[in-house]
Parts: sequence; C-alpha cells; structure tokens
Amino acid sequence: MHVKLEEHVQPELKTKELITEKTRYYCKCGPKVVANFFLTLFPVLQWLPRYKIKQYLPGDITSGIIVGIVTIPQSIAYSLLANQDPIYGLYTNFFCCIIYFLTATSRHNCVGTYGVLCLMVGDSVNKQLKAAGYITDGTTSTVVNSTLTNGTICDKSCYAITVATSLTFIVGVYQILMGIFQLGFISMYLSEPLLSGFVTGSSLTILTSQMKYLLGLKIPRRDGAGALVFTWIDIFSYIKTTNICDLVTSIVAIMTIVPVKEINDRFKSKMKIPFPVELIVIIVATLVSHYFKFNTNYKSSVCGTIPTGFKTPKLPDWNLISSVAADAVPIAIIGFAMTVSLAEIFAKKYGYTIGTNQEMIAIGMCNLIPSFFSCFTSCAALAKSLLRESTGANTQLTGIISSAVLLLVLLAIAPLFYSLQNCVLGVITICSLRGALRKFADTPKMWRISKIDTVVWWVSMLASSLISTEIGLLVAVCFSMLCVILRTQRPRATLLGKVSGTEIYEDQFTYKELNTIPYVKIFRFDASLYYANKDYFRKALYSKTGINPSLVAALQKKAKKEEEAASREPSNRFIARFNLIKTVQNPQKASRTPVPQLDIHSLIIDCGAMQFIDSVGLGILKEVRKDFEEIGVEVFLVNCNPSVRHSLNDGGYFSNTSGDVELLAFHSVHDAVTFAERKFHEKQKEIQLRDNAFSFDPVQAISDDLNN
Repeated sequence: MHVKLEEHVQPELKTKELITEKTRYYCKCGPKVVANFFLTLFPVLQWLPRYKIKQYLPGDITSGIIVGIVTIPQSIAYSLLANQDPIYGLYTNFFCCIIYFLTATSRHNCVGTYGVLCLMVGDSVNKQLKAAGYITDGTTSTVVNSTLTNGTICDKSCYAITVATSLTFIVGVYQILMGIFQLGFISMYLSEPLLSGFVTGSSLTILTSQMKYLLGLKIPRRDGAGALVFTWIDIFSYIKTTNICDLVTSIVAIMTIVPVKEINDRFKSKMKIPFPVELIVIIVATLVSHYFKFNTNYKSSVCGTIPTGFKTPKLPDWNLISSVAADAVPIAIIGFAMTVSLAEIFAKKYGYTIGTNQEMIAIGMCNLIPSFFSCFTSCAALAKSLLRESTGANTQLTGIISSAVLLLVLLAIAPLFYSLQNCVLGVITICSLRGALRKFADTPKMWRISKIDTVVWWVSMLASSLISTEIGLLVAVCFSMLCVILRTQRPRATLLGKVSGTEIYEDQFTYKELNTIPYVKIFRFDASLYYANKDYFRKALYSKTGINPSLVAALQKKAKKEEEAASREPSNRFIARFNLIKTVQNPQKASRTPVPQLDIHSLIIDCGAMQFIDSVGLGILKEVRKDFEEIGVEVFLVNCNPSVRHSLNDGGYFSNTSGDVELLAFHSVHDAVTFAERKFHEKQKEIQLRDNAFSFDPVQAISDDLNN
C-alpha cells in the first residue's frame, strides 16, 4: 500500500504579539531576569555555594599548586615568544586564572599563555615595533619615535607591551561579541585535521624562533611570508658566532628535560604528581649562571631584572586599535576554538554540561580585563589543562590556588631569576612542543582513514609554517572548505539492487549477490543537489543507467520520420504485402535508423542523501523527468526529506502531474519499486486488450481467401 502522510499545521508567527509578550514578561519578572543574568554571567555564584569541601578541596589544592609551579617557567619562556619581558607572562597567567574562575563553566580548563597565540602576538608586536621606528635587529633598541600620547618616554619594552595590551583588548572585544551573538558555529570550520596541522606548523615556527636562544645568536626576528625559511638562513649565516656557553647549557637542559618528561608521560597513571623537571632545571640553571657569572664571563644572554609587584592599570593605546584590529581576528578565533573544544572534551569525559557561548564570553573576559593590567592574549592551554585533570582537579577553584602560587612569585621570588639564561627558556619552550611535533608520526594512520583529511592536515601545516600563522590559517580554512565543496561536487553515484528476501536495497557495485529489478533502474546520489554538481548529477545518471534520453529521443524521432516516409509508397507496400514480385531495393533506402531498444520502464532516484535542493538542482530534476518521460520512462523520487519535498512542491515539480502528486515522491525505495511494477503490468494489460480488439486485418483475410 502506498503511504501518504499529512503534515502538521505550523502556527503563524506574529512578531507584534511576540514582542508584546516578551516585554510584558521582562517588566513583570524584572528582578528575576537580572538575577538570572548575573548567575549566567558568573557561574561561580551557582556552583560555589554547593561546593563539597571534603570531597573536592584536597584535589583542587594539590592540582592548583602543581599547575602553578609548572606555570612559572612556562610564563617566563612564553613571554620571550610573545616578544615581551618575562614579568608580563606572569601577569597574564595570574589574572586569567582569577577571571576564568569567576566566569567559566568548564571545571578542568586551564587558561593562560599558549605557544601558538604567543607566537601570533609576537609577530604582531614585531610588526608594530618596526612601523613605529624601533630597530629590532636583536642587538639594539634605537627609538625613532619614542613619545606616546600621554607625553611619557617609552622604550622598546614599554612600546611592545603597549601593542600587546591593545591587541589583547580588541581580541577580548571580538570574543565577547561572538559569545553574545552566539557565533560559536565559526569554530566548526576549524576541523580537527586543520587545527592539528595548524598547531604543528606553528610549532615548527616556534621551534625555529627559539633556535637563536639555544645557540646564543644575535639575529633579527623575522615575520611575514617565508619567515621560517629566512630565519634558518640567518641561523646558518651566523652559526660561526654561536655562544658556546649557551650551546652547552641548552644541550644539558635538553638531555635533562626530555627523558624526565618521557618518564612522566609513560608512568603518569602510577605517578600521582608529575616531577616538575622544568622548575628544577630553572632553579639549578639560575644558581649555576649566577655563581659562575655566565653573563659577564661568557656574554650569555640572561633574563635581567624582573620587577616585583604590579603595575598601575592603564587604558590601551586607542591609536593602535586600528593597526592591530586585523591581526586580532585570527587570534580571537584560534583562542576561543581551543578553549571551547577542550571544554567540550572534558565535559563529555566527566559528565557535566558547559555553556559554549558562556565559555566564549569567559575567554573574552580573560583577555579584555587583563589588557588593562599589562597582560597579553591567552586561551586554554592543552598541556596545562591535561596536567590539571591528571592531578585531581575537581572544580574551577584550582585556578585560584594556581594564582596564589604565581602571586608569591610576583611579590617576592621574581627578582631571583635575574641570572636565568634565555637559552634555558628556549629549551623549555621547545620541549613543550613534543606533542604537536609527534603528529607527523600519525599521518600514515590518518592517510589510511581519510586521504582528504591528511591532505588538509599537510596543507594547514605547510601554510602556517612556510607562509605565516595568520595567512596560513586563512589558506587552511579556504582549502578545507574547498575540499568539502569538491566532495559534494563529485559524490558517489551508484545503482541499487535488492537483497534477496528483504525490502533492503544496497549498492550493486559494493555488495555481492544483489538482485536487479527487471526494467527498473534505482539511482542514488550521495550529496545534496545544487548548482555546483548539477552537471555531474546528469552525467552520472546517464552513465550508470546507460541511457541518454536526449539521444534516444532524437533517434526515435528520426526513425519515426523514416517510417512515415516509407509508408507514403503504397505500391511498394502492396506488392511487398502480397509477395507477388521480388524487387531489388536501393541500399540507401534500406539503411534505416535503428530504433533504440530500452530495457527500462521506470527510473527511481533515491534522494535520501540530499539535505537540500536549490533552484538549479530543482531545474535539473524537472529536465530529467521530462526527458525520460519523452522516451516512455517513468521517473519517481524516494526518501525525500520534508525540506526537499517543500522545495519540489514550491518549485512546481508536481504542477504538471495528473492525479495524486504523492505517486511521484515515495517514502521508501520498495514502495516505489512495487508501484512501478504494478503500474507497468497494468499498462501492459491495457495494451494487450487494445491489440486484441483491433487485431482483425482485412488484407490478411483476402490473402487467406486467395490461398484457399
């Protein structure tokens, strides 16, 4: 039996009544709405009153102290990557932990300095330093334009943090606006292979930028397209000036950090607390550098003076906002994409819910507010978030404990790092990239799973490393979207066969022992039908069915004309009819156009994979149906979703249909096959009855009488 469904009647949306009702609700429940707003903006007000001290506090304190200790060396190291003094990395991590504690819904995310963002911030800062007249050749800081708008003299370090805070401010504004307008869907365009390739490519750039610290070279920082290649050229050009003290220190630090971190990773399930090797290396290296006077005796580069306390809050430089607004866009997108993706992973693993838009607002607040306190851009850091999770963190309170550890460093311990060599910080930065660089080993497995995803990974990696981080991200996104378009432009198209004894229809070219339906072709197109793949749809349909209806119709018309021309010769027809005289026919007249013999009476198009059909795709379906009906082949559509059915109905696909329009669009393949076979058999019976009624031939009767 053919199934016909009736749709629900959708209520009409009256805008005026909706606005009136909403206004009445907000006026009536004003205090409640305000309270809900603050509870949503500050989730800490919801979970902190229900905090289970005995159950959660021990794990939060332990995790907070460990993460805070690990954050100290990373903060100082990543400051160099962002082209800033070490103190500003400590500021950034301190303020971000506090703000994220107040505004976040994720319990395990650890927000702070992140290598990729620090690299992007450093590139933007370096660009503005050159534009402002600061000579950044790695050895001098000559100021050409040194007077700021407030009339105070600002050196290279001061101007660098001014640029960074202005950039961080506009990044925070972007992220908060994206959270307010619920633009989190933008992160969907950053697929996992794309993001992984981008992080790996950026890691190569980070590794390259830190090599000058490991070797103690005085080379300028490159930015823009080809910075990685030009930096390596500079490294080999200045390799003769390598500082042996820095080189030896770097080798010893690498030989110490890498094995211990490997042991931490391998036995992390058995070790409750990972060994803080970076902090131990920093302490030992600082003491050795101080007592052996590496800076004085061997000209080794050191951190220098790190002040204690906090700086006076100040507004960003509004004159720089327009200069860094474009650079802030990819930084904002990468920042919230990393934060939201990590939050979703932890929420799914531990069975709690997060607010995606609230997470975007939270990370925006972590950039907007700290920009007034000499901080640069931050986001959720993968390594520290995994460390927080593995050390027993239960709630966001861990961030406050980590901030307390950083506060101790900011108030008292920071000056003790004066003699710390920059090469040690470079080693710490490079060793933190091990996870991203190991992605190269995963590419063979990725290739076996999906070749297109592997190509996207390589394009993203090469573009972000060889061109630049910002342009590389844009190239990777465009290429990823192009791959999606190409997938839909040339999707899989096949014919279906029936599984014996069932109502299941599957791909004939994939599965064995499928039965073909006599005189019925079932065609499936595994993509939406729109303007970009309309020609491929038609070509695949003609190729799989083996029928070009336009060509068949032309041959039929030509054969019909020849038959009509031959029927106008009555004498030849009469003589041939009675076989009285055998004549020699003209070979040219005997060669008539052969009439194509079709082995099909019905064409069924499976639209189950079509999410939508645009106006061009609708036009193609109309043309296909018209062309096949001209040669006597019925066309039926099956598995159309409601959206496609509405497009067909509104586009006039059924307008020229006589009878029930539902008989052209079925809900299952088997329903359409059964209907097509029944309709064909009924038509054959009608033709047979008509032929029997008009089967009497008078000429044949006269011939039979003469023979008798």
